Amino acid sequence: MAKTSAGLLMYRLRDGRLEVLLVHPGGPFWSRRDAGAWSIPKGELDDAEDPLEAARRVFAEETGLRPEGPFIKLPTVRQKAGKVVHAWAVEGDWDPSLLRSNTFKIEWPPKSGQTAEFPEVDRAEFFDLATAREKINAGQVPLLDHLADAVTVHARQRNSGRARPDPLLDSPPSQGP
Repeated sequence: MAKTSAGLLMYRLRDGRLEVLLVHPGGPFWSRRDAGAWSIPKGELDDAEDPLEAARRVFAEETGLRPEGPFIKLPTVRQKAGKVVHAWAVEGDWDPSLLRSNTFKIEWPPKSGQTAEFPEVDRAEFFDLATAREKINAGQVPLLDHLADAVTVHARQRNSGRARPDPLLDSPPSQGP
């Protein structure tokens, strides 16, 4: 059975440009990898855990920030290795230099008998969509596309005066601590 994860895709508008927050996995395996290595903050669901609550929990564990929402449900995606990812978008602004990630322990170096501790996430950064498409795990690219479509359509409707306020896109963004 495929593993199931849940995560949040934080976004913001800067100078009329959509930017998304991605995280880089910590540990020695990922230290020299960049393109295709970044991800939305996500993690596996605990037994019987609500996927949105799991996404919020994991975001807080990996970044130190717990966004309040509102949350926009994005399509579920399946990554190349088969992992299923449930995701929500949330508007917010946060300073990635405030990153506080949980840690994990592994034997390092391999077969040394020594244990080393590494952050689950070693970097976080807001990227414009073109750069994010290069950085993010290929299986998560549809999340960026869906978010871009939703934000663009809503902005066009709002600017034309035809849009009713949308509680998912018109509420105040989540703020960092």
